[in-house]
Amino acid sequence: MATETLEKKAQESTLENNPTNKSVKKSNNQDKISACDVMKVNTSKVIKKMESQIPSYVQEYSDLYTEYLHTFDDLFGTCYISEKQFFDNLGFDQETLKTFDNYSKTLANFYSSQIDMSTNYLRAYVKMRISAIKSYDRYLHVMMDSYAKILSQYNSVTKK
Repeated sequence: MATETLEKKAQESTLENNPTNKSVKKSNNQDKISACDVMKVNTSKVIKKMESQIPSYVQEYSDLYTEYLHTFDDLFGTCYISEKQFFDNLGFDQETLKTFDNYSKTLANFYSSQIDMSTNYLRAYVKMRISAIKSYDRYLHVMMDSYAKILSQYNSVTKK
C-alpha cells in the first residue's frame, strides 16, 4: 500500500510539473495566482535577461581594452618615429644600447610570463568558482527535495 501511495504521488508530481497541465490548471483557476509562480517567473525573466547580455558585455569590455592597448601601442610608435632621429644623432655607445636591449627583452619576457600566469590563475579561479556553484546547486536541490517532502507531509496531515 505504501508503494502504491508513492507511485500515486510520483504520478501527481509528474502531472503537476508538466507544462501542458499547468496551462490547463491556469485556465481552470484564472483568478488564482501562486506566490511561488510569481517569484519564479519574474526571477527567471531577470536572470535570462542578464544571461542574454553577457556576450555583449564581454565584447564591449574586450573592445574597450583593445582600444586602450592600441592607444599605448600608437603612443610608443609615434614616439619611435619622432625620437628615432634625435636619439640616433646623440651617438650612444653600441654596447650600452645592446645592454639596454637585453634588459628591455628581459622585462618583456618577464611581463609576458606574468600575463600567462595571470591568465592561467584566472582560468583556474573561474573553474573553481564554477565547481563551487555546481556543488552548491546540487546541495540546494537536495535541500529543496527534503523541503518538498516536509511540505507534502504537512499538507497530507492538514488535509485529514
